[in-house]
Amino acid sequence: MTAPAPAPTCSALSATDEPLPGTAAHVTGWLCLEHPGAWGRDVLGGEALGPELSAELERRTEAAGVRLLLIRRPGRAVEPRPGRATAPPARRTVLIGRSDPSGAWCERLEVADPAALLDLDLELPGSAPGVGRPVTDPVTLVCAHGKRDQCCAVLGRPIAAELSARFGDSVWECSHTGGHRFAPSMILLPTGYTYGRLDARQSVEAVLAAGRGEVQLEGLRGRSCWDSAGQVAEIAVREQVSASDSDLTVDESGALPVVRHRDGRAWVVELSQTELEARPPSCGAASKAVVALVAESVRPLAA
Repeated sequence: MTAPAPAPTCSALSATDEPLPGTAAHVTGWLCLEHPGAWGRDVLGGEALGPELSAELERRTEAAGVRLLLIRRPGRAVEPRPGRATAPPARRTVLIGRSDPSGAWCERLEVADPAALLDLDLELPGSAPGVGRPVTDPVTLVCAHGKRDQCCAVLGRPIAAELSARFGDSVWECSHTGGHRFAPSMILLPTGYTYGRLDARQSVEAVLAAGRGEVQLEGLRGRSCWDSAGQVAEIAVREQVSASDSDLTVDESGALPVVRHRDGRAWVVELSQTELEARPPSCGAASKAVVALVAESVRPLAA
């Protein structure tokens, strides 16, 4: 008897017709903690950091609009061997950053205990606060959270390894970034530009572009500081206008997003919603309706 064919993965189903723009997690800042041991399915579920610290970090990061990610060096063992505990490192790297173009920055420090994160002020200012050393090269975070979804580990870990071989210690595997179905998923700090479905060559090119202050459009999901509409609008303008990573801001206060260039130009972007066939948001989950946000037109505004 022939065994049934395996069900398509969530990333394979998404890649057939789901647009990437507008799918980045909407956060203004990042807090990344090195944790080489088991992450669990939910990084704030208590398995990695304990229930009390996890609950307090969840409260503080949600209030500040900051995303907590666990990070580890590419290629390290994901789980301890049976019967053997993973010894915690003496010092853990912490990355803290802000992604708004009005003042994007990233700093790196080390802590002996994850509880030291509670000493950090998560109301991130528009300029680097000096709590750690400034990070000048782009930091690359590649989701490899297999406990959350198999696509993240299967597709993300090889990309992280390739990037690490090229860019060294600026590359990390990270926990769930939002959107398993867009794996492999990659975030660049400090800008917060988020990518999906890139192969190794395309990922290298995206990091090189970030190092030049540019934004690669291929595979771009959006900049995390904007909501979904703002992400779609910014990308639509970037497809028509040459701009550096800090040239564009999005005014999300009106009925339609307005994208502004630092040179004074501005564009209003008309959007529409397209309903796609239902599909699982992650592998093994029940199918849900998918609504894609699409840019219909980009109209220049008079100065």
